[in-house]
Amino acid sequence: MASATILIGTSGWSYPKGPGKWRGVFYPKGVRDELDYYARHFKTVEVNSTFYRPASPQTAKGWAERTPQGFLFAVKAWQKFTHPKMFKEATGREAEIRRGDLDLFKRGIDPLMEAGKLGALLLQFPPLFISTAEAREGLRRTLDWFKEYPVAVELRHRSWGEAANLEEILVSRGAIWAFIDEPKFSSSIRQTLKPIGDLLYLRFHGRNREKWWKHETPEERYDYCYSEEELLPFAEDLKTILARPDGPEKILIFFNNHARAQAVANALMLKHQLGLPLEEGLEEIFVNAFPNLRGFLPKTTLFG
Repeated sequence: MASATILIGTSGWSYPKGPGKWRGVFYPKGVRDELDYYARHFKTVEVNSTFYRPASPQTAKGWAERTPQGFLFAVKAWQKFTHPKMFKEATGREAEIRRGDLDLFKRGIDPLMEAGKLGALLLQFPPLFISTAEAREGLRRTLDWFKEYPVAVELRHRSWGEAANLEEILVSRGAIWAFIDEPKFSSSIRQTLKPIGDLLYLRFHGRNREKWWKHETPEERYDYCYSEEELLPFAEDLKTILARPDGPEKILIFFNNHARAQAVANALMLKHQLGLPLEEGLEEIFVNAFPNLRGFLPKTTLFG
């Protein structure tokens, strides 16, 4: 395989409440610093809280200080930049972007950049963000706002998969696709996993088709656990990409099927399928919740 850095983690690390909580499943009783505990098992994490509000520089500096060297954060961009309708519904204000908004958001992630721990900035656009001339110009403008960062773009409507000049738009601004696995509907994008730059970014949202659009809580939508058979084709594709001499320098993979820490179990499954080491000991409460993990976890990783 090529010498690409491949890091696998989850979308978020703190789920303290509700039916999807991680305490008592992944986090054992008595753990006070969840990020510290998480970073013993994974070397990357995707931050989703920044979608709802920009992080403060102090918070981001704390994240950098509480994680080991080589740990990378992917940060989702503020909804004001990508989801104007959602922003207005949440705040009652129009999503008019001013220089102060950009400065505020950038100040909140620059401590990660300065520490060498910003793996990517994720720009996730809505499912009904359709590829039109106006939308493509808006994408170019948004990419220009963040040209100093490594950027991955998640576009979910099928029209973007048919847009002939999309890769040209991304490459010209140093950005890349974010590849996604989720339930497929008539409007859903179709993608073939392939790198178009030095970074490859892959997100697993789960395949809970029945609850995808009609759900009472976010936990229901993402309540899904991939089987080993469902993950294996991705592992094989990734091995092929890793073996290419012109492959990406870095691969970031995140599991967003967070309910009941299923994302953690699936991240470990994929790491095993790719032959990546499994760090730190896993508590009995977690392995009991996912007994199929015992089939591949070395004894040294259990009950550490």
